[in-house]
Amino acid sequence: MKKHAYIALVLLLGLASCTKEIDIQIPEYAPRLVVDGNIEAGSNPLVFLTTSNPTSDTVSLLNYLQSVVTDASVFVVCANDTFYLEPVAINQLTLSSQKRLAEMLRIELEEVQLLPIQVYTSTTLIGDEGRTYELNIQFEGKAYKGQTFLPAHTALDSLYWKREADSIEYGYSWARLTDPSSSKDAYRWEVRRIDKQQNGTDLDAIFRRARRGIFSDEYFNGQTIEFYVQNPLKRKDSTHLKEYRRYFRFGDSVVVKLSKMDPAVYLYYDRMDAQLDANANPYATPINIPSNIPGCLGIWAGYTPWYDTLFCVD
Repeated sequence: MKKHAYIALVLLLGLASCTKEIDIQIPEYAPRLVVDGNIEAGSNPLVFLTTSNPTSDTVSLLNYLQSVVTDASVFVVCANDTFYLEPVAINQLTLSSQKRLAEMLRIELEEVQLLPIQVYTSTTLIGDEGRTYELNIQFEGKAYKGQTFLPAHTALDSLYWKREADSIEYGYSWARLTDPSSSKDAYRWEVRRIDKQQNGTDLDAIFRRARRGIFSDEYFNGQTIEFYVQNPLKRKDSTHLKEYRRYFRFGDSVVVKLSKMDPAVYLYYDRMDAQLDANANPYATPINIPSNIPGCLGIWAGYTPWYDTLFCVD
C-alpha cells in the first residue's frame, strides 16, 4: 500500500472512532387556533375555526375535519352592541352565506355543501360600512381578540370590455378608478359570469379572484388610473380556446365585485400571495403572514363591496 493511501486510511478510521451520538430534543408541537372569518357590508359574519396540525401529520380530509372547532365562545362587539355567534351546519346557512363560505375556502359551492362542518354566524348582525367590528374568541381557557373596519365603498368610474388586437372574440375587462386621497386604500377584485346554462342557473355560482386580485393604492393614492384584469374563472365551455383562458369572451355577462378593506386585511393577503409566489423558489426568504388576531393564525376580514355588470360587447 502506498504511503499516502495508508495515511488516509488511518485518518478515516480515527474519525470514525471519534463520532459522538447527539440527542436533540425537539419541542412538543403546540396546536394554534386558526381563524378564517369575515364580515361584509350588507351581510352576516362568518367565522370558521380550526386548530393547526404539525407539518409531519398526514394531509387528509379526516385530519382536517377533526381539526374543526365548534366548542368555542365567539362574539362580535360593535360600538355598544354585542352579538353572539353560534355554530351552524352548512346546510342550515342561507344560500348566499354558503356561497361566501365557498369563496372564503376557495372551493366549489357543491363541495362546501357536502362538508360536515359548522361555522359561527349571527343572523342579527349585518355589516355596515364605516363601522369597526371586534371579534372575540374564548377557547380552551384562552381569550383572543381582533378587529376589522369596513371602509366607505369606492365605485369605478367606468367598466368595459376591450377586444385584443389579435382576436375577434376575446379580450380583457378594463376599468377606470379614481382613488380617494383622504386615506390609504386597498381593494379586492372578484368576478362571476351570470350567463345562463342549459339548466337555467348562472354559469358561475360564486365569485373568484385572480392572483394579485388584491391591490393597494400605494402608487396611485388620490389619482385616477386605468387598468385591465384577467379572467380567473374556469373554462366551462369547450369552445372557449385554451390559449385565451384568461380572457373574457364576446357576449359574456360578468358581475364585478370591487371591495374595500382595511390595511391589516390587505397586508395579510398580500403576504400570503407573496408566500405562494415564493414556494417555488428554494432561495426565497421565508415570509411571515401577520394575523390581526394576536395569538392566532388567520384573519378577521372586513369588506365593503360595490357591484357592477360588465357586458362583453363592442
